[in-house]
Amino acid sequence: MERTRTADPVLVEIVEGTLASVEMEVETAIARTARSPMIRDAHDFRAGIHDVRLRKLTGRSYSALVQPIVRDFPVTEMKPGDVFFHNDVYLSEGGIGHLPDLCVTVPVFHGGEVVAFVQAFGHHDDIGGGVPGSMPSNARSVFEEGLMVPPIKLWDEGVPNRAALTIMTRNSRMPDSLAGDLDAECSACLMGARRLGELFDRYGREAVEACFDAIISNTTETFRRELLAKIPEGTHVWEDYAEHDGVDSPRLHTQRMTLTVDHSAQVPLVIDFTGTSPQAKGPINHAGDYADGVFLKKWLAPILRNLADTPERMAELDVNEGVVPLIEMRFPEKGTLLTPIFPAPTNARTFVILRLLGVLAGVLAKATGGRMPADQETIRYTGVYGDGLDGTPYLMREVLGGGSGGRWYADGEDTIHVVPDSRNIPVEFAESRWPFRVERLGLARDSGGPGLYRGGLGYDKHLRMLRDASFMSIADRSILSCWGVNGGRAGRPFVVEIEGREMEGLVDDSPVRAGEIIRVRTTGGGGWGSPLDRDPALVAADVRDGKVSIEGAHDDYGVILSGPRDDLRVDAEATETRRAKLRALIPADGPFFDRGPGFPTLSGGLPYAELDLM
Repeated sequence: MERTRTADPVLVEIVEGTLASVEMEVETAIARTARSPMIRDAHDFRAGIHDVRLRKLTGRSYSALVQPIVRDFPVTEMKPGDVFFHNDVYLSEGGIGHLPDLCVTVPVFHGGEVVAFVQAFGHHDDIGGGVPGSMPSNARSVFEEGLMVPPIKLWDEGVPNRAALTIMTRNSRMPDSLAGDLDAECSACLMGARRLGELFDRYGREAVEACFDAIISNTTETFRRELLAKIPEGTHVWEDYAEHDGVDSPRLHTQRMTLTVDHSAQVPLVIDFTGTSPQAKGPINHAGDYADGVFLKKWLAPILRNLADTPERMAELDVNEGVVPLIEMRFPEKGTLLTPIFPAPTNARTFVILRLLGVLAGVLAKATGGRMPADQETIRYTGVYGDGLDGTPYLMREVLGGGSGGRWYADGEDTIHVVPDSRNIPVEFAESRWPFRVERLGLARDSGGPGLYRGGLGYDKHLRMLRDASFMSIADRSILSCWGVNGGRAGRPFVVEIEGREMEGLVDDSPVRAGEIIRVRTTGGGGWGSPLDRDPALVAADVRDGKVSIEGAHDDYGVILSGPRDDLRVDAEATETRRAKLRALIPADGPFFDRGPGFPTLSGGLPYAELDLM
């Protein structure tokens, strides 16, 4: 039986602050020394700290898992200066979603024994495979997606494995960036391991590990007391859909969630994915059923923070291993979107794991009477590749965000990114490095779903190519929309046009000629509450700010405006008349969720009532 350790509450605060500081220092070191734009500029990576029991201690960001490393390399045989590496989706225990995510893990030592781990993983430019960027949209097998590396020892007692590094860089179209990024990540994690070792040296292993226990236990109790208590007991069902897989024609790929809440149970939340669609032929699968779904538990748990009493309290709540004991995952049989069978492709698995965030938000909205945000889709990959002005090959790929959903107390946020601290690529950097000009980077007007609280807006970005190139895109919600909740309307879907030619969401190599403009418009979040209840003055302000058009104010909000744009006035009488007419058109028992016009098209025109999910 494990002996209970008591932690000094003051030391708990010190240890918790040190962990957060070390994690941020590791991420800062990587950002300052990496070479690829995806890591250095877009910040599509994250660090994490785990204890020797493989529990994630930090909560600022999600991270991969240590389980695959200790599975293949006994902790007792690890030595200071060792660095472990992997990117094999099916051997990652669910912690790696696609091959471009490369993960390095460094053990922390105290008294000659491993006491913790520092880990970093991020999305790298290219790891081989069928197309530049290692994300072929029509892949039918993981073998088409790039180089798979099971857990290996990349550095042995401080000495890099040059053979392994040479193999990896040889398989990449961007070998210098890959080598620089790996060196940055390995060095940063080694630095983090030294910093964490100093914490153990200062306070002793027993005291520090007691603090680890307290940090995790505090999270468990806080989530149980402050958040889960707000969910009524019972069983609730919701499902959402990916719209295409890159191989078959567009159709609904279902992710279904049955949430059972029992506050008297030791594990109060049971999430059952039965009803999820069979694995796709194309690359939208996610191997989530490994290690009892521990990665997905930590991935989904941030949604629960929306149940906090205030936004300020929500921001204070970290997600670490403490959420794991509160959730039981039940997966369907092998061969579904969440339980794919090797070698099913996975490079566009964001279509599934991002949708699951919305599915959990949706099922909680049903359970709580709408006290959750509307839907959002805040990540998609777009890019161009070809030969630069000097004739050398280049790859520009960007992870553009979108608008978040309206909330029960506020509008959604504009142009946010789901990866913490990630961002779009700065215009000045892009134009100095690649052969195009950024002619517009702004908000996509009318993209946010209308509502009492409007959905956040997506990006509107225009690139004028200076040389012939190829366009690529890995994006969902190009047919379907981010749904509105509690009477709110759906946002606008993702769309890309090249000189009037509309692109599909999954594109590998669409030609773009010099002088042509690529217009990218990312998704807007869904609206919350009826747009006919929004304060007309706020609608007028949105029009003045360029977030809503005058036509949108009239059609979606029933607000009649007059006067010049910088001095718009609300015609109160005309607005009330217009809104009365619009309210008469809305059935009293209308749908709680609004999925937008693309949904009936893909579902064969099936009315909401027949879905039995609204």
